Amino acid sequence: MHEDEIPLTAEVAAERVVALRPDLAGCRLRILPEVGTTSHIVRIGDSLAARFPRRRAEMEQVRRVLEREQRAMTEFARASPVRAPVPEGVGDPGPEFPLPWSLQTWVPGTPATPRGVERCATIAHQLATLIGALRDADPGERRFSGGGRGGRLTDHDDWVAHCLHRSEHLLPVDGLRRMWERARCLPREDPDALCHGDLIPANLLVDGDVAADALDGTGTAPRLVGVLDTGGFGPADPALDLVVAWHLLDTERRSVLREQLQASDLQWARGAAWALEQALGLVWYYESTLPAMADLGRTTLGRLLEDPVLA
Repeated sequence: MHEDEIPLTAEVAAERVVALRPDLAGCRLRILPEVGTTSHIVRIGDSLAARFPRRRAEMEQVRRVLEREQRAMTEFARASPVRAPVPEGVGDPGPEFPLPWSLQTWVPGTPATPRGVERCATIAHQLATLIGALRDADPGERRFSGGGRGGRLTDHDDWVAHCLHRSEHLLPVDGLRRMWERARCLPREDPDALCHGDLIPANLLVDGDVAADALDGTGTAPRLVGVLDTGGFGPADPALDLVVAWHLLDTERRSVLREQLQASDLQWARGAAWALEQALGLVWYYESTLPAMADLGRTTLGRLLEDPVLA
């Protein structure tokens, strides 16, 4: 998936897990294929999971990041109205794996897909409740750290230009370039609030019949039952978590989410801008290595091109 990727086998993962938790010796362990873009995800028994970094980095820096993520996960789990992983510690590197890694509880559920629940109003309401609960949590004196999405849109100009260049054979880049030129100039009106920071479908777990037609009531309507990848929980532009509206929902259900959150025109447009910035990086980067992620990018960009919010 990445040029600097660190390989991981089940045997190496088991050795590291037992080194941290000898009581887990003999537990069934399996690496989940094509899950996680920054980590190898390992399921341990029925109640635990491990995340081993995929990309090479400086060891102590990785440890600091993992420890910070575990503090954020604890805070997220307290604030979230749906289940989220609880941290269980940071493991040491070993002879066959060069970096620290993290252990957490397993959250059951089926990962959402870009189209699977797009017409489900229940999911839209639950997402609005989730985002509202996160925003209501107290950030204290913390402010946006200045790294990644969630600060100034213009800080991402170079990245967007790079993505558009790499996508010339894959996407309608002229229209997307014009959309970014409008989006990047949107001002900011809201103070920082606590955000998940990456509400993509793969980080949202649902139950029920994901193929059910939520409009005619057939089957069991899916419900949101879990949120994953919560280590980035922190202060940011509150519009950042609105990306889920274009990643997951159709036009009518986006309106349900917006109305419940009472998002202003500006906040809503900035949410679309963050969704655009994220989606532009998915298609070209994952086209040949993780097609499901590339498909998410195409789906989100298609919804944005059809939505007048950034017209």
